[in-house]
Amino acid sequence: MLLSRDLYGATISLVRKIFGRFGVRAVTAGFFGRIPSGGRIRAVTPPGCWGPMITPHFKGGHEVTQPVYVEGARPGDAVAITIERLRVVSHAAATGTMTLNPKAFGDDPFVDKRCPNCGAPWPESRPEGTGEEAVRCARCGAEASAFHFEEGYTVTYDDEYRVALAVDEANARRIAERAREEASLPEGSEQHPILLYAPHTLSGMVARVIPNVGNIGTTPSVDMPDSHNAGDFGASLVGAHHPYALTQEQLDAHRTDAHLDCRDVREGAVLLCPVKVEGAGVYMGDAHSVMGRGELALHSIDVTADVTVRVDVLPGLELEGPILLPRPEDLPPIARPFAAEEVTAARALGERIGVAPELDVAPLQFIGTGVDLNRATENAIRRAARFLGVSEAEVRNRATVTGGVEVSRLPGAVQLTLLLPFRMLEKKGLLDLVRSQYGL
Repeated sequence: MLLSRDLYGATISLVRKIFGRFGVRAVTAGFFGRIPSGGRIRAVTPPGCWGPMITPHFKGGHEVTQPVYVEGARPGDAVAITIERLRVVSHAAATGTMTLNPKAFGDDPFVDKRCPNCGAPWPESRPEGTGEEAVRCARCGAEASAFHFEEGYTVTYDDEYRVALAVDEANARRIAERAREEASLPEGSEQHPILLYAPHTLSGMVARVIPNVGNIGTTPSVDMPDSHNAGDFGASLVGAHHPYALTQEQLDAHRTDAHLDCRDVREGAVLLCPVKVEGAGVYMGDAHSVMGRGELALHSIDVTADVTVRVDVLPGLELEGPILLPRPEDLPPIARPFAAEEVTAARALGERIGVAPELDVAPLQFIGTGVDLNRATENAIRRAARFLGVSEAEVRNRATVTGGVEVSRLPGAVQLTLLLPFRMLEKKGLLDLVRSQYGL
């Protein structure tokens, strides 16, 4: 079913007011609009990470869309978000490893920002010229960004968005002069484009374009910064001295792990998300033109993207965190459904020893987050065991020989893949969805 009206741009003029200034909670922020189960959302999402990071009045590290109300979605349900289309829109982008200006923030440089000169909290600012001194406090004129580059680079794209090429200093400075246009920022986006900084290391490096969405899912049930809706980034909210402080218990109860920075959340994937507020509040942002496992620089190449998703309500499917159905080629090889020759071999072996092999199997991938990779893995194992109604020991055994753990993001976001019998999937009402995803 198509939307009655296309959510193109997802009221980007309200993005910062809803998420940058007030955190991410639909029940206080308001929804952009409504769709039925099976409806579609199309949004042009601005870059996450670096642009919002250097914009002092943002109270989170991203700039994401206003949430959309999905009819029939209630707390205790889940929604299936199918990424039908994902296209890079930016003409150029910049990123890199970061350093901090400790005078420009309190507890958390992504959230608790202040002017290092006049001390104004979350100060309004304006860009003046280009370079790393460009972001200025509107009140006193001082350079006001909490972030600078340790080593950064600027890329541009070929016409077909097949590859990105890191540019030299002259091109980086030329791009910086037209930063907003080169970033293709949506109308109403309030971030300062990071292209203003004109970083230019790694000139000549070529990277593929394989876009993914780094922050996509449902609204948490308490106000929190968009970039901190996960167990690792969210850990900095625990015991903080700013309005978004949470206890560990509150973080665990209310987060939805929408900030998962998983390279496999891309066109063709299906993401199952917990519903924690009425209407689910589906939102998205922080798209990357490519991202390697682990995101070792902490930030990949953030871009403006044109994203279309379909959202289906899964009544009564209670989730603690996201479950991913990646594209078939993105699955670990040992977690893929068995090939015909493997089925033949297993049946012959079973007949010889009198044991019936479980050959009707399909993969599920559980997202886990935590303050570090060990705790993120424990979180994924616990979520899988509770969801499937089996012991953690069974999850560990199955994952060891029919799946595995992959790092999505450092410091603590992982993907736990399990190859599961149809009977388990049918019990949870997911068999038809999984069979459709993998052509079984």
